Amino acid sequence: MLTKRIIPCLDVRAGQVTKGVEFKNNIDIGDPVAMAKSYYDAGADEIVFYDITASSDRRDIMIDVVSRTAEEIFIPFSVGGGLRTYDDMRRALLAGAEKVSVNSSAVLNPGLIAQGAKAFGRQCVVLSMDVKKVTPSAAIPSGYEIYINGGRQPMGLDALAWAKQGEELGAGELVVNSIDADGTQDGYELRLTRMIAEAVGIPVIASGGGGTPQHLYDVFTEGKADAAIVASMIHFGTYTIPQIKRYLHDRGVPVRETFVLP
Repeated sequence: MLTKRIIPCLDVRAGQVTKGVEFKNNIDIGDPVAMAKSYYDAGADEIVFYDITASSDRRDIMIDVVSRTAEEIFIPFSVGGGLRTYDDMRRALLAGAEKVSVNSSAVLNPGLIAQGAKAFGRQCVVLSMDVKKVTPSAAIPSGYEIYINGGRQPMGLDALAWAKQGEELGAGELVVNSIDADGTQDGYELRLTRMIAEAVGIPVIASGGGGTPQHLYDVFTEGKADAAIVASMIHFGTYTIPQIKRYLHDRGVPVRETFVLP
């Protein structure tokens, strides 16, 4: 049985890890490389970096952070934000990332997903989706709309349709990030996650809202997610990765055992 993955997310702004609520009111909380190393030591299954203002600021990806992280951790990590072209993806992978995550650039240029999958293999290409709940309409029948540029710009694009298209284009994984739940620690958006997980045949990573181990249990069981991104609940010391994994293990959720069993 495939294990469920716990993935710390490090949102980076101006060289520092930062965290906000619903993509707003961010505070800086630490050095990205040092935090990645600490989570690796604690038993994280993967790490994800997002340069959260690279797209809106029209900047390149943080290659220095990628290369320094590759020297410190020995689990897969992905990087996103500012990846607009094949060359951007190639530079991030050559710097040491195992996966590249595309978001705004893929919405504006869907062919980028196919180009990356063809060149590097679909296992390297992650489609990250920033999603907000809206009133269902003819254009947005699912009631969930895609936003870009760090959640600032609505695109009139239905999230479910975009998830299916992303898989068809060659994405190997989907990150489904609920803008409404982001940073709230009130739980993942289970309906959204389950809807997409049941519609595609590639792994779905839930993002936004994790606050307790119970929330991860819920998104793995009811939400049908293959992995879950965690941020505030570990960044601020409320829980540790071993505590989360032990909770899940004790309730029958398969996880990679990085904690000490009795």
